[in-house]
Amino acid sequence: MQPLCLSQSFSRTLISAAVVSAFSLAAVSAYADLSSRYVDNDGDMVADVPSDESQWVDPDTLVFAYTPVEDPAIYADVWADFLEHLSDATGKRVQFFPVQSNAAQQEALRAGRLHVAGFNTGGVPVAVNCGGFRPFAMMAAEDGSFGYEMEIITYPGSGIESVEDLAGSQLAFTSETSNSGFRAPSALLRSEYGLEAGEDFETAFSGSHDNSILGVVNKDYEAAAIANSVGARMISRGVVNEGDYEIIYTSETFPTTAYGLANNLNPELAEKIQGAFFSYDWEGTALETEFTNSGEAQFIPITYQENWSVIRTIADANGVTYDCD
Repeated sequence: MQPLCLSQSFSRTLISAAVVSAFSLAAVSAYADLSSRYVDNDGDMVADVPSDESQWVDPDTLVFAYTPVEDPAIYADVWADFLEHLSDATGKRVQFFPVQSNAAQQEALRAGRLHVAGFNTGGVPVAVNCGGFRPFAMMAAEDGSFGYEMEIITYPGSGIESVEDLAGSQLAFTSETSNSGFRAPSALLRSEYGLEAGEDFETAFSGSHDNSILGVVNKDYEAAAIANSVGARMISRGVVNEGDYEIIYTSETFPTTAYGLANNLNPELAEKIQGAFFSYDWEGTALETEFTNSGEAQFIPITYQENWSVIRTIADANGVTYDCD
């Protein structure tokens, strides 16, 4: 998927080959860091389904949550048809859980109140290691391509024309678990430009990508690190307009939201849930209307071990550990 171009007036910089190479080499040494609550006997870096059948859960109502990147009320309607399909496939009632923050979503999973979910890119390792999340799907384009780019944006006339101009300015992040909203820009600004958050530039945390975008457009923030897929959807809905913000940096492509389930679901139920994702017909649905704006048109199979390799190594570069116990 090509990054959305909102302005050609500022230079845009792709992540350097040196950094990509460093991430790739680091990925070789990546390893599972699961909480002691889980085991990984098959070596796929995610929690195994419990071997003791008494630990399996088979709830009457499945709770689904989508990553809180934008207004939850909008996404309750967007997901309604899919959740009806999921209900038909599983024979269960399905409830949409409008989480207000990444932390709330993580806690709901860990506490057993969340069964099926889409976690933001950077939050997937936390969900896997601390909550027993088992990712199996991701949205992709018709041709199977997938992903989004991290962009650093600013408002027209801010005086910030390049990444170097962030020195002495303010950069908004989303949350500390976000890949494109915190971890990737932190690591890349440090390694590529020698800019350290909190030392060379001021920081703020907006809570979500749409908040960061609106904050820049309204000049509450001088600049922000965002996922460009969110920007594309906001423009398509008319929440912001092309030209309201300008792009000074575009990263390599990262995997997008991962969909998965709690590791302790009854395996027969888990199989039905996964089947529902891959059998869903997007044509004419609100899901198609919303996500076609960021180039997505289907669910495809993924593995955490392979598809989240670069995300784990970015987390390593930021010194992230998972002290879940």
